[in-house]
Amino acid sequence: MTIVSETPGHVENMEVTLGVDTHADCHVAAVIDPLGRHLAQASFETTIAGFKALVAWACGFGTIALAGVEGTGAYGAGLGRFLTAEGITVVEVDRPDRKTRRDQGKSDAIDAYAAARAAASGRASGTPKTRTGDVESLRVLRVARTGAVRARAKSLTQLKSLIVTAPDVLRAQLRGLDGTALVATCARLRPARDQAPTPSPHAKRGPRPGRLPDPTAATKRALASIAGRIQALDAEIADLDEDLEALLTPLAPNLLAINGVGLDGAGQLLVTAGDNPERITTEAAFAHLCGVAPIPASSGKTTGKHRLNRGGDRAANAALYRIVMCRLRHDPTTRAYVERRTKAGKSKKDIIRCLKRYIAREVYTAIQIDLSTKNTP
Repeated sequence: MTIVSETPGHVENMEVTLGVDTHADCHVAAVIDPLGRHLAQASFETTIAGFKALVAWACGFGTIALAGVEGTGAYGAGLGRFLTAEGITVVEVDRPDRKTRRDQGKSDAIDAYAAARAAASGRASGTPKTRTGDVESLRVLRVARTGAVRARAKSLTQLKSLIVTAPDVLRAQLRGLDGTALVATCARLRPARDQAPTPSPHAKRGPRPGRLPDPTAATKRALASIAGRIQALDAEIADLDEDLEALLTPLAPNLLAINGVGLDGAGQLLVTAGDNPERITTEAAFAHLCGVAPIPASSGKTTGKHRLNRGGDRAANAALYRIVMCRLRHDPTTRAYVERRTKAGKSKKDIIRCLKRYIAREVYTAIQIDLSTKNTP
């Protein structure tokens, strides 16, 4: 249901700014005039019909010059796409900081008005990701793959924990095995049962298996179950890797050509940049987005010092770190650089920070070339 707090009063040629506080089931919208005065607020469902009603309601106050939307990467993704398709400029708005919330209070309407003011004043100026191209396809496939990898790691931990406490005969049989051999051996375990299968009260499930006679048989059954789960996850991960490679290889040839950049790192860095990397106007902005831009840490007599950046996209930061580690192992130029900076008095953390910053510059240039070529008609 759409809830409107005030009746629109359209003013000819007046430009208004829309602010939206997004949620899973409803979005709360607010409109302000060019002077920042509050005009109205309303609540709309998170459906296409709700989005249309929101735009029609806001247009009742004037022409929408700008829309500040919270959470364009989460609850506001659908609304952001809809507003962009309607030709409305969308600005990504961060939630108010704690001090502002302490001073002004917290409600959906307050947040919506704050989003509108942030967009109108220019305090919020980030362009949201379009989420309509191949990079969005990469993102959703990577979500599935990450979940499968984590589930596999958890299952493998369970498998090894069961072996530690397994009966001696079974533990001796599995001792010395690891990795693929361990999983394959456990998957072949077949426990003996002390009675024949009996009819099941649940017809769809088939006959009920016989009873497991002792802990050894039960442990075999558990190990076989977990090992089968790991094998299924291995197959799922392999299928997703094939889909990711088929998307990435033609999409980012220049990015993949960078020393140390593999499919996983390239995928993460592309997801961080988005389908519209032109929203990141400079390589310094991309470095800041990845959390590798140096942060000044000077005070008093200490000048010219910088510290590590703890902000930004930490997944992209981790991808750059893996590239650095790869180069440290296999790239003579990088090793020579580390040796030179170490002699100059730089710490290992500072050297890695510098390397990540340099690599971010290379990555930014490659992404701009790859995706601009892809998006060129």
